[in-house]
Amino acid sequence: MSEPTKEELLARIAELESEAAKKKNTGSMSFKVSEKGAVSVYGMGRFPVTLYYEQWLKLFAAAEQLRAFLEENKHRLKLKEDA
Repeated sequence: MSEPTKEELLARIAELESEAAKKKNTGSMSFKVSEKGAVSVYGMGRFPVTLYYEQWLKLFAAAEQLRAFLEENKHRLKLKEDA
């Protein structure tokens, strides 16, 4: 098997970058367990949201309270405009 040419390598790099850009722009979330045992959620913003197991459970338990708070304060929050 011969070595790839410079043009072939550049084409492959462009292909991989294109695939990565498509994946990044899908708006889907992904999850990962960190080395320290926390769960990180990717895809919500520039940086992941990382909490430990007990913290996620505490947040889920307060979900209705958080929803109510968001609705009550919606007029004060910065919202993305509808596309």
